Amino acid sequence: MIKLIIGALIGILLLSQAAFTIGEWEQGIILQLGKPVRILQEPGLYFKYPLVQDLLLFDKRILVAEARPAEYITLDKKRLTVDAVSRWKIKEPLVFYQTVRNPPGAIARLNDTISTRLRQEIGNHNFKEFIREDRERIMGMVTEGTAGAAKQFGIDVIDVRIKRLDLPEEVQHSVFARMKAERERIAKRYRAEGEEQARQIRADADKDKEIILAEAYKKAETLRGEGDAEAAAVYAQAYGKNEEFYSFTRHLDTYRRVFGAETTLLLRPDSALLKYLDTPNASPRQPSGTGERPK
Repeated sequence: MIKLIIGALIGILLLSQAAFTIGEWEQGIILQLGKPVRILQEPGLYFKYPLVQDLLLFDKRILVAEARPAEYITLDKKRLTVDAVSRWKIKEPLVFYQTVRNPPGAIARLNDTISTRLRQEIGNHNFKEFIREDRERIMGMVTEGTAGAAKQFGIDVIDVRIKRLDLPEEVQHSVFARMKAERERIAKRYRAEGEEQARQIRADADKDKEIILAEAYKKAETLRGEGDAEAAAVYAQAYGKNEEFYSFTRHLDTYRRVFGAETTLLLRPDSALLKYLDTPNASPRQPSGTGERPK
């Protein structure tokens, strides 16, 4: 009985080591004494000889390889620091195992290939072309070259992209200084143009002010002259109707303006200004020396 139980346990142990599954995202190689004997790329349940055969699993999904930033020189001798990233997947697991063994080895090979292609393509183009104009086309050529070289490793390269692009630190300072000088030059030009426009606006405003003041003065003088003319006409009309009454009212206005509480006047007794103070109905006094008073 005990032997039967032990045999059953050993059978279960061997069966657990012999049976295995391959997922949808996996592919594998069965090694027998270190040599590949089977390639498994379809999902399902599989068996292997326990203790004799080993299973190596590889991912079927798209993987990412990030390279360390490296410095490159363009055709016009400008230096760039490029951080590239690639997407790839294992296409042929047997070739992959025989050439690079595992994903870390594949990433190292890919990064070396990408670095070589980047150095070649960047060295054949000017700084401006790589930065702005032909960047997509250049990276397409890098992807194509890397994919061709990676086939020997059983790898299918999907694309190669630039994750980050910088200038070397010592170059950044000079570039930023040049950018700052350029911005200051533009700012000075804008300030000069603004000052010129301000002067023009002030000159136009001063001109308009002088024109308005001149027109206002002209209109005021015209109105004042018309008023004086109307006043003179009214005075003349009033004087023509009754000379004595007009003279009387004018003298009263003069008295009202001249004589005040604190007013002291020195006048001759026969002054024409005092004629209505003597008698309202009297005629103007004759000058002294005649010996007669007016009737």
